[in-house]
Amino acid sequence: MASEASTSVWPVPPDGGWTADDLDHLPELPQHTQLIDAALVFPCPQSAFHERATSLFGRRLSLDAVPGLDVLCRFSMHVDRQNRLEPDVIVLREEVLTSHDQTRVPASAVVLAVEVTSEDSLSRDRETKPLKYARAGIAHYWRVESEKGAAVVHAFELEPTTGAYTGVGIFRDRMKVSAPFPMDLDLTVVKPRRGAE
Repeated sequence: MASEASTSVWPVPPDGGWTADDLDHLPELPQHTQLIDAALVFPCPQSAFHERATSLFGRRLSLDAVPGLDVLCRFSMHVDRQNRLEPDVIVLREEVLTSHDQTRVPASAVVLAVEVTSEDSLSRDRETKPLKYARAGIAHYWRVESEKGAAVVHAFELEPTTGAYTGVGIFRDRMKVSAPFPMDLDLTVVKPRRGAE
């Protein structure tokens, strides 16, 4: 194991940094690598809370989505030349899914991005990504955080006159919203069944 680590070679960025297109052509990148400001961001192992919350939102959004919208989990979204992000869940216009081999969708087709925070992503999910999502015109952003193992959702909506997100609610135990489509969600199911925190 130690010899593997010592012989591995990290990708060296070209002048000007990586581009969104590079993610499809760099060999041996870890799955779910993102590009933020022309720099590669590698994934960390995720917690059980993260997996439960991502699964819950993926399932429920898929069930409740109105015709014309689709839902994908951990799928790459092309924001611009230097940013290719991978939200935990996205709701998007289904017409942009044109091939089973497709590796990304344009951010302009996304109507909701959901990020489930983890220790390594908290700053990105609170500061960096919302700014990029707002600039890309994504109308809704939900950030899911853990409070002692319980899911808390911070919901934001794009304010058209400023181009920035404004908070529309903080939800604990139950999340009832009307946009981007009606949904009534029991957040308590994210907590472990045996009461572990």
